[in-house]
Amino acid sequence: MELQKINEFTWKIEKHGAMNVPAIIYSSETLMEKVKSDKTFQQIMNVAQLKGIVKNAIIMPDAHEGYGFPIGGVAAFDIDEGIISPGGIGYDINCSVRLLRTDFTVEEIMPKRKEFLEEMYKKTPVGAGRKGMIRISKEELLELMEKGQKWAVERGYGRKEDLERTEENGHIDANPEFVSDKAIERGLPQLGTIGSGNHFLEIQKVDKIYDEKIANAFGINKEGQVVVMIHCGSRGLGHQVASDYIRLMEQKYGFEHLPDRELINAPINSDLGQQYIKAMGAAANFAFTNKQLITYWVRQVFEKIYGSQENINVVYDVCHNIGKFEKHNIDGQRRTVCVHRKGATRSFGPGREEIPEVYRNYGQPIIIPGSMGTASYVLVGTKKAEDVSFASTAHGAGRVGSRSEALRTYKGQQIIEQLNNLNIAIKGSSMKGIAEEAPQMYKDIDEVIRVSHGIGIGNMVARLKPLGVIKG
Repeated sequence: MELQKINEFTWKIEKHGAMNVPAIIYSSETLMEKVKSDKTFQQIMNVAQLKGIVKNAIIMPDAHEGYGFPIGGVAAFDIDEGIISPGGIGYDINCSVRLLRTDFTVEEIMPKRKEFLEEMYKKTPVGAGRKGMIRISKEELLELMEKGQKWAVERGYGRKEDLERTEENGHIDANPEFVSDKAIERGLPQLGTIGSGNHFLEIQKVDKIYDEKIANAFGINKEGQVVVMIHCGSRGLGHQVASDYIRLMEQKYGFEHLPDRELINAPINSDLGQQYIKAMGAAANFAFTNKQLITYWVRQVFEKIYGSQENINVVYDVCHNIGKFEKHNIDGQRRTVCVHRKGATRSFGPGREEIPEVYRNYGQPIIIPGSMGTASYVLVGTKKAEDVSFASTAHGAGRVGSRSEALRTYKGQQIIEQLNNLNIAIKGSSMKGIAEEAPQMYKDIDEVIRVSHGIGIGNMVARLKPLGVIKG
């Protein structure tokens, strides 16, 4: 492998061997050091060998080794000749982030911050396998998997504008018929829950505004304003959908022709490929609805603790693990392709019809969380991203160490004290879970954002700092 440096933030691996397209790496010298130590480069070269891939296989600044595809990997496939790969979307289908803005200030929030966290912890259970407050029937679950977030809004768990400020309006084309009974069984008790791992609910302050015009358009009006960030996905339901279709695709198509067994896939136009796409959509709709229920609880708790929920509004809700059919310029032609984003955020520039009308003149809001205890960012999508990265940018800080390494190195109490010293309150389901998510196990989010902004695939709007966190 010959890694060619194009500019400060861009590297290229030319097409060679069985690769059908080159690989593009967006990074910095600092971030590249860790990437070189795992299988990220080999994985993106493997992705470049997949049938029907177009233009480039790409990795984002937060990239690291994943299942088949690297996390932070982006690839687009021709809709006639290409494939759909569960490994290119991820086990946690539509793992995603929602940002809520409020009219509260830090001074108003801090006196009752711990009460807020305690009450939210009761309403949004965290941890693997935890059950939510809401109970639904199988028939209701099938309906919400088809309708998406609209299901919750129709039942009074949200507002019309919540839909308008969610990617795809909180709905992806789906058919629950292609979701297994086991996936349904796993999803039934988990609606309205955060889950485990790196998922969280965080109360934050606007620490710095970089672009006042766009920040104001997004409802981020001043430094010191309080916002709430929700990071979760499709829970056990989405994981089971991925597991089911990886098994079915392997049974039907085998893996001997692939550079890596974990890249198992099906042709987009095959019956099995179409069934996975519809099941993926159902899991994505569950995830949208899951965050809408959590949004409802957030509003309730603000009403109880602080006396008002009127101006708690969705800024935006972005997908991180998803396959989308989008129009992009490929070799001078406008073509519909299937874009796999695994640990990557869509980054459309101004004018795209997929952007809510209220933001269309500015570009798509991008929500990028940091690691526990560090900053998060709001960015805006760009026309350049549409040209060079299939309108994609990073999705977070990206891990530099495994959870087992974190447990060998850190204790939960040690991380709690570290956060307390930064005046960040934390409520977690276990000391083990807190230790696994130690900030030291993640890349420098400021450097990741510097690269995104430097390339122009997601430009800085505002920096957010945590005040309190509920961790899975």
